[in-house]
Amino acid sequence: MRYQISGKQIDIGSALQTHVTQELGAVMEKYAQRPTEAVVVFSRSAHRYICETIVHLSTGLTAQARAQANEIYAAFDSCSDKMEKQLRRYKRRLKDHHRDRTQPVEFAGASAYILAASAEDEGDEPESLQPVIIAEMEARVPVLSVGEAVMQMELAEAPVLVFRNERHGGINVVYRRDDGNIGWIEPAAPGEV
Repeated sequence: MRYQISGKQIDIGSALQTHVTQELGAVMEKYAQRPTEAVVVFSRSAHRYICETIVHLSTGLTAQARAQANEIYAAFDSCSDKMEKQLRRYKRRLKDHHRDRTQPVEFAGASAYILAASAEDEGDEPESLQPVIIAEMEARVPVLSVGEAVMQMELAEAPVLVFRNERHGGINVVYRRDDGNIGWIEPAAPGEV
């Protein structure tokens, strides 16, 4: 597995890098088959250290965790514990999907935009109904089953996931509802309803 350990405006010593490699390696060996890459980023916000970890699995799924603490090692250990809890919860499903899926998850290209906050929030009338685009970037839309999409959303700790349903190729959305349940949006094909 390839490790990319870095700090945002803080120095990461070799002892911390060794600790991260050993601890994260032990978690991955226990719960995930053939992880391909781990990205660990440390940053600081006032007096607290923040650790963000993203692990790319060989199936194409991604596990993600984030934690903060007053000490940098404690921030990583907390983040590692969260990652371990996620992977332990999904270990059986990860293994089952790996048996069914002979190829890694495919991704389709897409564009993602960031829109400027609307002037309506300030009480002004908008000049037009066209939103102002302030950023544009590439996004990847995975081709997954609904179960895999829910698992990916929870592993990434994301509130929503847009995916292409592998059963029929249509765009679907899964999201976490306010009541804690998972919602699934599957648009009807043209002519259906």
